[in-house]
Amino acid sequence: MISKLRTRTSFLAGPYALWVLICTVLPLLFILYYALTNDNGHFTLDNFTAIADPIHLKSLWLSFQVAIITTVICLIMAYPAALILHNLKISNKSFVVFLFILPMWMNFMLRILAWQNILSNNGILNNILKFLGLGTIHILYTKSAVILGMVYDFLPYMILPIYNSLSKINDDIVEAAADLGAKWHTILFRITLPLSKDGIISGVIMVFVPSLSSFVVSNLLGGGKVLLIGNVIEQEFTLARNWNLGSGLSIILMIFVLLSMSIMNNEDDAGKGGMPL
Repeated sequence: MISKLRTRTSFLAGPYALWVLICTVLPLLFILYYALTNDNGHFTLDNFTAIADPIHLKSLWLSFQVAIITTVICLIMAYPAALILHNLKISNKSFVVFLFILPMWMNFMLRILAWQNILSNNGILNNILKFLGLGTIHILYTKSAVILGMVYDFLPYMILPIYNSLSKINDDIVEAAADLGAKWHTILFRITLPLSKDGIISGVIMVFVPSLSSFVVSNLLGGGKVLLIGNVIEQEFTLARNWNLGSGLSIILMIFVLLSMSIMNNEDDAGKGGMPL
């Protein structure tokens, strides 16, 4: 009976294993091949050492800056929002998840292009500022615009795991602390924050990783003036047609991403964070 169950499970897992092989393993092997070879197909490490080029280092450092700032802003905005939602005691958690997933149903490009119109010199934001007599600002095609676009796009990925972590906290613990005379700030910093640490770490990973490797937002809102490492890689593949260098830089970026995830996952010892089901 057990052997039949295992056979059936293996059979059902077959399509998923095939999908992983075709869509994940094979592309990674192709990228690794191009990264380790030059135009003539000869072995080389130059595609990896190219990260030491000043332009590439500057782009990588800028990517880390943007990713860190985006993650910090998302965390500052997401934690109070998740805390408020948790305190509302909404019985149907699926409805809360639906509220944050709903904007994602709109095409990603359309949402970012909308921000182009909002932030442009003659856009909605400047028209409002003119109406209020506050003058105008020139934020489009700057690092600030790129960060704003990333915060807008990735904020739900920070709120959901934190909300999920908060919803797992036993209310009796908080009520007991309040009954014993603990102030709200003591409850927040000594009870709520430590118990929701796993959700915070999950949210940080889910925002930091895509922010570090993003290039579409910086293309649209940075206007080519904000060159992240993702933009450099994308240009090597599409404009320069240098798949070897693009692959080498991609592997380096992947290593940085994996290291970042490993460091943050080491803090997530309980492993209770994550997206709500």
